Amino acid sequence: MAPLHLTFACGDYDRTRALAEGTVRADGIDLTYLRLPVEETFFRMLRHREFEVAEMSLSSYVLSLRADPAPFVALPVFTSRMFRHSSLYCHADAGIASPEDLRGKTVGTPEYQLTACVWMRGVLGDRHGVPFDSVRHVTGGQETAGRIEKARVDLPETVRISAAPEGRTLSAMLAEGEIDALVTPRVPSPFAAGDPRVRRVFPDVVAAEKEYYAATGIFPVMHVVVIRRDVYERHPWVAQSLYKALLTAKGQAYANLYDTSALRFMLPWLTPQLEEARALLGEDYWSYGVAGNHTTLATFLRYHHEQGLSDRLWSPEELFAPESLESAVI
Repeated sequence: MAPLHLTFACGDYDRTRALAEGTVRADGIDLTYLRLPVEETFFRMLRHREFEVAEMSLSSYVLSLRADPAPFVALPVFTSRMFRHSSLYCHADAGIASPEDLRGKTVGTPEYQLTACVWMRGVLGDRHGVPFDSVRHVTGGQETAGRIEKARVDLPETVRISAAPEGRTLSAMLAEGEIDALVTPRVPSPFAAGDPRVRRVFPDVVAAEKEYYAATGIFPVMHVVVIRRDVYERHPWVAQSLYKALLTAKGQAYANLYDTSALRFMLPWLTPQLEEARALLGEDYWSYGVAGNHTTLATFLRYHHEQGLSDRLWSPEELFAPESLESAVI
């Protein structure tokens, strides 16, 4: 029998590269791996369902569960994880000396529902006394005007939100003081260019993120892998097959990263930084599955619900294909 041909749209990551290169193969599947920017992958999958399998924003996936039937089924594979204290920027003259000073300010966000922004709003509320409804939100394109939400959002009236003026970008508005702060997954261009008008709210982000992890045990999940529901319902076995292959690919990436014969990436202190990450976060610091990530996922789902994005509070187990939550044992 010929293998099932599936197209997988995903970023270019060390943890998935073995699938892209074909050195790891999913049982029974002939996989075409498309290396695409995350914004393009999410837009094309959410709007047009173009791929059988795709990386997807955790927030967008949870939003998609409102449909009946839901269009996607997820695997507990976290292609992107990232602490997001580094994603919070402010105007130098906005009177923001600490995160607590964000109360009452105007904060830009490319899309309200972006996973990174959901996480940062939750962290600010839980740990810095800045509830999501204590600021005014402005949405729009960060570097190109006119960006809109990829997924439909129905927000409560307590959320004060408006669109950026026509033709204006959030980066320019931040640099010119038209917004006080910006939370965004991508580094805004004024900051990247060294513009002194823009700085990070957390000046020592590494220290802030280590302190956050020590206090919470949370290494935030950004993206999951989803299977289009029609594919999953016709071939439910693909969930376990893909999950096993993605676990194997991640294992290879772990091993390659710790190969000190020649550095895999252009980071001079890659090896000691890897050893420090293991010491702080554990050997399997980029873990897949629900069991080792229950607190992280439950916290995100609470934030999603509290911020008006989910009409009910989901449990972590409800997010994923049942076949990916257990496996045979000999």
